[in-house]
Amino acid sequence: MSEAKFKVGIVAGEKSGDYLAAQLMRAIKRQRPNAEFVGLCGPQMLAEGATTLADMDKISIFGLEGLLGSVREILSIRKTLFQYFANDPPNVFIGVDVPDFNLRLETKLKELGIPVVHYVSPTVWAWRGGRIKKIARAINHMLVLFPFEAEYYQERGVPVTFVGHPLAHDVLHWQSPPELRSQLLDGAERLVALLPGSRMSEVTRLAPEMFEAVSIMSKSRPAIRFAIPAANGKLHTWLTKEIREANLPITVISGQSRELLSVCDVVALASGTAALEAAMFAKPMVVMYKVAWFSALVFGHTITVEHFSMPNHLTEQPVVPELIQGQATAANLVHELERLLDDSTHFMNMQNALRKIAPMLAQKTGELAANAIFELSSSATTDLPN
Repeated sequence: MSEAKFKVGIVAGEKSGDYLAAQLMRAIKRQRPNAEFVGLCGPQMLAEGATTLADMDKISIFGLEGLLGSVREILSIRKTLFQYFANDPPNVFIGVDVPDFNLRLETKLKELGIPVVHYVSPTVWAWRGGRIKKIARAINHMLVLFPFEAEYYQERGVPVTFVGHPLAHDVLHWQSPPELRSQLLDGAERLVALLPGSRMSEVTRLAPEMFEAVSIMSKSRPAIRFAIPAANGKLHTWLTKEIREANLPITVISGQSRELLSVCDVVALASGTAALEAAMFAKPMVVMYKVAWFSALVFGHTITVEHFSMPNHLTEQPVVPELIQGQATAANLVHELERLLDDSTHFMNMQNALRKIAPMLAQKTGELAANAIFELSSSATTDLPN
């Protein structure tokens, strides 16, 4: 008699979540080859055989103003997902990141008796700490990427498993494309990567400051080249147009952000997933963070940490300079980049601190996450609706 299908509801809403979810799907299928996945999925999840009920990019928002501009469509997608899972309950539901979208959906699904796992902790330890009560109501188990997060949840009585980050294994065995660096350098000596973000709302805030910094540096430093990866075709078109009109020495490449990180010397980037990825590659960096004034006004008073970027929470002492809101200027970026390029001691101190991060996060991520999910689903004694 064939084994019953293992149905998984799964929702991701970002490029990084798509990557993590696809890795998790592979781990689940190694133990349950007949597993089926349906929900809100990106291209990597679809390549693993998932079925999506809507366009993942529709819920990819940044800041409160992004939410206000898309709220009707986002609520409609969430309602569609809830009705689907209510009518055809999965063995387990996995919300991958995007907590503002997933936690409300998870709460309603958990009320139906569906076991709920959330993968990637919200930064509840950094800001809006009151959300921990909402998280505890919404989920049965939390999967976290970082060890200090596991301690945070354990202290508050929320079931949790530290699983590490799947990219850490890839980074530790990464083979940099040898031709990429030589192509981008084009006879120069140093390569600076610029990663202003993967969403248009991020890029249009940070890229102008980065472009002005390049304009300043390129006049006195002809031995430096700059490169920027475009996350999608729309951004590639916009970046190419802006760079051409400003006559800047910046090469735009399609995707390949990790490949670029592996071959660059230093990097200027938006706070977020890219900063963590750069840290795993041990690349000295400058982090920038800028949101609309309305988002800053609404959420600024709830922040409980001094540092925004994840690398500074994973090193023994904060080492990465952070240019936040009004400090995220071209002049400040030039100062920090030139310090990294000119001060070898500063460069090496940062690089040595960052080199410890990938080994720390290189756990058996897929296996640990899958085992926690199977244990939860098998122990569920709920009477799911037909």
